[in-house]
Amino acid sequence: MFFDRKAGWDNNNMLLDDSGRTVAYGEFYTFAEKIGTKMKKRSLMFLLCENSSGSVLTYLSALQNNIVPLLLDSNIDESKLYTLMELYRPEYLACPEKWEEKMGEQCGNLNIIWRSNGYICFAFLHNQAGTEEEIYEDLALLLTTSGSTGSPKLVRLSRKNIESNAASISVYLNLDSKEKPVTTLPMYYTYGLSIINSHILVGACILLTDKTLFEKEFWDFIRKNKATSFGGVPYTYQMLKRLNFFEIELPFLKTMTQAGGKLPETLHQEFAAYAKQNNKNFVVMYGQTEATARMGYLPSEYALKKCGSMGIAIPGGRFYLIDENGEKITEANVVGNLVYEGANVSLGYARSREDLKKGDERRGVLVTGDLAKRDEEGFYYIAGRKKRFLKMYGIRVSMDEIEQLLKMSFQKVDFACTGKDDCMVVSVAGMKAEEMMGLPAWLEEKTGLNSRGFVINPVSEIPRNKSGKILYNQLCD
Repeated sequence: MFFDRKAGWDNNNMLLDDSGRTVAYGEFYTFAEKIGTKMKKRSLMFLLCENSSGSVLTYLSALQNNIVPLLLDSNIDESKLYTLMELYRPEYLACPEKWEEKMGEQCGNLNIIWRSNGYICFAFLHNQAGTEEEIYEDLALLLTTSGSTGSPKLVRLSRKNIESNAASISVYLNLDSKEKPVTTLPMYYTYGLSIINSHILVGACILLTDKTLFEKEFWDFIRKNKATSFGGVPYTYQMLKRLNFFEIELPFLKTMTQAGGKLPETLHQEFAAYAKQNNKNFVVMYGQTEATARMGYLPSEYALKKCGSMGIAIPGGRFYLIDENGEKITEANVVGNLVYEGANVSLGYARSREDLKKGDERRGVLVTGDLAKRDEEGFYYIAGRKKRFLKMYGIRVSMDEIEQLLKMSFQKVDFACTGKDDCMVVSVAGMKAEEMMGLPAWLEEKTGLNSRGFVINPVSEIPRNKSGKILYNQLCD
């Protein structure tokens, strides 16, 4: 099983951070046993995450001790954190030590129960006197939806969900204990967490850093420790290209993975060609928090041949398409609603503490909310999200497709599309004013849609969360 102690692993490095500190697998089990004596099983813990050894050890130890963690950004707005506390009434809060003073000021009913590895764990006294509330027996982990750490809507995941997804990923990426992935994504984000889970499963060493691609220290760290892989969302790869990544010598790097949204096809093609020329793997993937992390992947050998595809189902899972009446679509190249089945499909959502009593509401089936088509060879292509559509003078239009068209055509410019029927707002960052003036006419020429339906919104930058996803709600409609 995922967290069982493996013979011969105790002295192997599990974690190595950018300060040079290492943690062996044996040290993790010692730590987990220690805190297991201080915390109640089947309780709820809020964990404010960093890409640090203290954060990862606390997360893994909670799972080891049958404690349910909710993973949140350590930089979460305090008011949002307190709102979540009121809704979910956790027994514990584990956070970086920098939070100690502010938590003491805001919450007087706290008791410190342990400190370790730069983290501190508080117990909420009102939940420590035999008043614990029931939590569904298979619930193991809570994650926020789409990285929106202030939202009360959480995804409920079981141990089976976590273990099955980690196992599938380790199979299709051929992971082993020699791997050294570097954390380019936050661990509270489902994609970043899946990198940690799948590599811990095989006994690998995780290289932990909160440094960004723009910092020299990040590149010094991965060179010194010979990182074998990294993962990124589309924005990551856009930034890598701007940083002249193709000119950087990284002979130890074996694998690059991409998820978190559709990569513009031109960029997909460039990174796939680079990988092929340099004997590396470039693997495009598809997933959602509601399926623990990943549902599909494009094998690296198809990265060029099937450019633009999100691939095939992961080992143990399956895709199919249904029409608006719920009937399965069997023909190739017909757009339908994408459905996934697999052991990694989450239990359902929660919006308050009472929802943690709920059982498995999905039964292994997830209607993804994405529209897709399947080619003759069984490879899937995302056509857009159902809720990211609007009507333009009676014509149904995908805002995602317009966004992709713009990004492919103007590669040094950033775009985001929002709007309502008959009015698509195109937010633009990094384009000269005279060029922006011509965008509506250009869009009409390319799409056949009336230029009067497009409103151009110049912005200094497209707002994104830490995992690179566009924050559409911060843009005008």
